[in-house]
Amino acid sequence: MPRPDTVRPVLAALLLAATAAHAGGSTIDRVYHPYVDPMERELEWRATHASEDPASGQRRAEQHVLGFGAALSDSVFAELYVSGERASDEALSLEGYATELLWQLTEQGEYAADFGALFELEKRHGENAWQAAGVLLVEREFGRFSATANLGLIREWGERLRDRWETSAALQARYRYAPLFEPALEFYAGENTRGLGPVILGRQRFGSRRSLSWELGVILGLDDDTADHTWRLALEFEF
Repeated sequence: MPRPDTVRPVLAALLLAATAAHAGGSTIDRVYHPYVDPMERELEWRATHASEDPASGQRRAEQHVLGFGAALSDSVFAELYVSGERASDEALSLEGYATELLWQLTEQGEYAADFGALFELEKRHGENAWQAAGVLLVEREFGRFSATANLGLIREWGERLRDRWETSAALQARYRYAPLFEPALEFYAGENTRGLGPVILGRQRFGSRRSLSWELGVILGLDDDTADHTWRLALEFEF
């Protein structure tokens, strides 16, 4: 585990490195937090809808992800996903499958920042195309404010893919105004992505174990390679 006197410089270096991160394709999806509820199970649906980019001529792209996850221990959470995608004039089609493993590395509040790790393996449907990722999760609270960084290392391989290492970054600054309304600002960086925009998060609890969480935001493109705006929506039912 990180020593308390090393957490601050490590976190600062990671946040600075994030501005130089790059990865193929759009990295706009979601920001993960480094926490595991040992009794949690969840159903998750999330979607992104990217506008046409006049500079690149890309058509509108839409992606949907449906997943089920459960805690395996006090510090490990596993999830299985299936994803679909479509362009503006096409029907939704099956894109691929993924499995994720989230590992909470430190107890919440144990150090100046909380740490976790995310491991993901994806396969495209009907193709010999794979992607593996390892993501460092870092979160720090400042009273009602929290700052979260997701810094990823990605490997792609397959018949029609060039084997290579890539990196990605997703940052979130959130204000905990109320459980039903938490405004945030998110930044995403990738080889073909530079985006920044507002997001609203919230959670409604139904008893001690059940809750519904939601996220709604729009990420604005900061360069010619990124769609002018990408809407993102996520719903998560925990039980």
